[in-house]
Amino acid sequence: MRNDAARLPAIDALKAIACVLIVLHHLAFYGPMADIARPLMPGIIDFLFDYGRMAVQVFLVVSGFLFATRFTPASPALGAPLALLFQRYTRLVVPYSAALLLAIACSAVAGVWMEHRSISEPPDLGQLLAHVLLLHDLLDQDALSAGVWYVAIDFQLFALAVLLLWLPHRLAARFPARAGVLRVGAVLLVAGMTLASLFGFNRDAWWDETALYFFGSFGLGILCSWALRLPRPALWLGLLTLAVAAALAVDFRERIAVATGVMLFLAFTARSGLLHTLPVPAAVSRLAQISYSVFLVHFPLSLLVNAAVSGFFPANPVINALGMLLALALSIAAGAEFHRRVERPAFATRTRLLFPAGVVAGGWLAALAATSLGG
Repeated sequence: MRNDAARLPAIDALKAIACVLIVLHHLAFYGPMADIARPLMPGIIDFLFDYGRMAVQVFLVVSGFLFATRFTPASPALGAPLALLFQRYTRLVVPYSAALLLAIACSAVAGVWMEHRSISEPPDLGQLLAHVLLLHDLLDQDALSAGVWYVAIDFQLFALAVLLLWLPHRLAARFPARAGVLRVGAVLLVAGMTLASLFGFNRDAWWDETALYFFGSFGLGILCSWALRLPRPALWLGLLTLAVAAALAVDFRERIAVATGVMLFLAFTARSGLLHTLPVPAAVSRLAQISYSVFLVHFPLSLLVNAAVSGFFPANPVINALGMLLALALSIAAGAEFHRRVERPAFATRTRLLFPAGVVAGGWLAALAATSLGG
């Protein structure tokens, strides 16, 4: 959910809409403002509750599309995969770590005002370590904030895609005479993993804590971007669409249908030139640019608004509906500031690594303090 698409207005439009939907989905899903406001607009609340999460597919496909604009089977950077993974981790972990500290603090404050399933318990040391290493779901640790699973999946997807490209790249370096064949092999590996996800892993919720479950959508973005650069792109895009249609015929999943729609939108705008020229208001582009920061900070801030509004007005649907809009506006405003002060600055690598260390130390101390006060 990075802001790599800042100069692609069609992608900006997708990311801005998806960002708002994700915030509203969490507001509808985690309540209690949504529960109180529901009699006023049951259809809207139910739609956001059931379908708002589909906006994640936008970010998955767009992330794959942007990955493919940076990497091809012949990219020299693939010669140092560990450096790529470390760079990706440090880029993600600075704003992510700061958001975790915010989530811990906001959960503690909100817990004083209300009791609700959305409020996390004070974390223990193992939980903190699992979060900063992006292993919390794989280790069955309770999430400290809604949506942090996506950051871990984003890193897993990046790592898996790099691995699939690195293996043929490594062989091509050793057998340069077969480099062309091996590069085709890299494309086949990505295509094979995409199909394996669409026809297999994505149909079994047991895999939904791993990149294998989500690689179908991510891979559609990669393959779409590569297909656009091949001779006869319409043919390759048609074959890709037929493959997804077959996967949906085997097992229809709304999330995969949405991902397919996003892929086709990207293909259409790229072929028509609208990818770079679609007229998009400056505010939309700005929201797309800060979407990762908004995603990170919205839930803890929404907890505070939920606690305050539902606490003072527990039976007023109008005020609680306005509270949901307030939480959305506050999330966007705070996300802009978070982007400016935390996500955007080019911290030195050593400084970046201090952020996850700060989460472990600060979160552990906060948990000890909460335990002492509770005792």
